[in-house]
Amino acid sequence: MSAVAETWFDQPLVFTIAERHVRGRLVRLGPVLNRIMAAHNYPLVAEKLLAEALVLTVLLGSTLKDDAGQMTLQAQTGGGPVELLVCDYRAGELRGHLKFDAERLAAVGPDPTLFALFGEGFLAITFDQATTGERYQGIVPLEGSSIGTAAEHYFDQSEQIPSLIKLAARHDAEAGCIAGGLLLQHLPEGEVGRDRIEARGDHPEWQHAETIAATLKDAELTDPATSLETLAWRLFHEDQVRIEPGGRVSRGCRCSIEHFASVLAQFPEAERRDMADEQGLIQVDCAFCSRLFPIPLADIGAGD
Repeated sequence: MSAVAETWFDQPLVFTIAERHVRGRLVRLGPVLNRIMAAHNYPLVAEKLLAEALVLTVLLGSTLKDDAGQMTLQAQTGGGPVELLVCDYRAGELRGHLKFDAERLAAVGPDPTLFALFGEGFLAITFDQATTGERYQGIVPLEGSSIGTAAEHYFDQSEQIPSLIKLAARHDAEAGCIAGGLLLQHLPEGEVGRDRIEARGDHPEWQHAETIAATLKDAELTDPATSLETLAWRLFHEDQVRIEPGGRVSRGCRCSIEHFASVLAQFPEAERRDMADEQGLIQVDCAFCSRLFPIPLADIGAGD
């Protein structure tokens, strides 16, 4: 494994095992994660769910080669206490939020299943390529032990790429929320010059790498004293691993009065008047950062 500066928090580590035709990413979120969580007073069950979803968003979003592109992760309920989960990643900027019924969520216990959280829900993963204007979306049921398992089904159905996803999150009394994740994939044809049919779940190369990666423990993913390089080396010390750091991750809400005013300008004038309060202000509540933006009617749609 080549020598580089060690990676700890809020930056993915990209690695490749050429002889196994396998690629992967590791990430551990800490300070950025807590800045996102600070905007809300989530109970621990909700915090863990959102933390794991944000890690998954970084693992997937950081694969985008288009810096102006965006990856969006959305999980929607089929009758469970969690009504909506939305996260997105664009050029290293990460954001996310949850909408849920607090009483019903409290009743599911400290370690609920996906079904207990969402019922017959679904997971939508969307890649928007800004440069080409193309959009790729896959929708899969929220089934399995975690949101990571549901994402594995996405890759199996939409991309036909054997994938392993491990996610973990915990709340530390001093450091706050810490979450980590691993994405491991068998490379398809075009990247290693093989027939695509060889990128399959029962291939010996993949089974070897998958078996080793499955030994990674939650405590290792969330251990602030262990660098991501150390984790990669522990797992694949028998193989030749090539690593490189990914781009830094930051909290990015992107909300502003100007943005909301431009969105409101698309509504008919009569509807905007109905939205306004007695002071002539439309109060816009940003779900991502929990900030309230008062938008004066006089500042909207001046050109109407």
